[in-house]
Amino acid sequence: MQQNTGGRPPGPRSVLLAEVAQATQRLADAGVPSPRFDAEELAAHIHGVKRGELHNVKDVDFDARYWEAIARREAREPLQHITGRAFFRYLELHVGPGVFVPRPETESVVGWAIDAVRAMDVVEPLIVDLCTGSGAIALAMAQEVPRSRVHAVELSEDALAWTRKNVEGSRVVLHQGDALTALPELDGQVDLVISNPPYIPLTEWEYVAPEARDHDPELALFSGEDGLDTIRGIERTAHRLLRPGGLVVIEHADTQGGQVPWIFNEEQGWADAADHPDLNNRPRFATARKATP
Repeated sequence: MQQNTGGRPPGPRSVLLAEVAQATQRLADAGVPSPRFDAEELAAHIHGVKRGELHNVKDVDFDARYWEAIARREAREPLQHITGRAFFRYLELHVGPGVFVPRPETESVVGWAIDAVRAMDVVEPLIVDLCTGSGAIALAMAQEVPRSRVHAVELSEDALAWTRKNVEGSRVVLHQGDALTALPELDGQVDLVISNPPYIPLTEWEYVAPEARDHDPELALFSGEDGLDTIRGIERTAHRLLRPGGLVVIEHADTQGGQVPWIFNEEQGWADAADHPDLNNRPRFATARKATP
């Protein structure tokens, strides 16, 4: 039976869509986790359209640079390095070599923190983001908690080149410094400390996805034999910075569920330490409240 096309003959498939189909297979063969999405996203980037508009690209406008981009992704260069941008909650961020690319799982960490700050009886909450990287967390907090005062701390000069681009024109105050000694001038005043620190054990280097292992800065990934060295240091920083009753929110690996809350124990001056699941119901971040004397 002939398909009803409303009196119009069925049109030929566009060159770009055919190339996207081939690119999808190439990326799948290379082990890329989301081959169709990445093939379409790179096509949209190269041709200056949205993913939903690829069918509008004329055959004569097909840009052969698409295959250069696909080859880079096939070699497991991060998609965000090729496009130069990463999306995080309501933000579009500049990213590239030298800065950690924000991950979707961190969005749920920030969502919890935003809800917690909104629930505080504080007119202009003071927030500190440690190990800020691209500035994703700090910017999301500033954008979604409009009267907040947000400070972001990053040690790496390479990362800061990207952070400065992202925070330009925002209310985020950026500091270059070590998360373990940062912002003594704010001691005892902060309402919420949040961090996505390095937390991968050095022993698991070979199991890390190539996109992260070969392209994200090591400083943002690895932290001692058990992966918890930086988190232990941030526990001390957070306790120093927070006011009594203030909150700390810290991301960790799903395999570290149960371990991180123990770092924020009563003997160290904490209360209500708990783990929280991500969207896949895996333990993803821990929270604790600075105990009131």
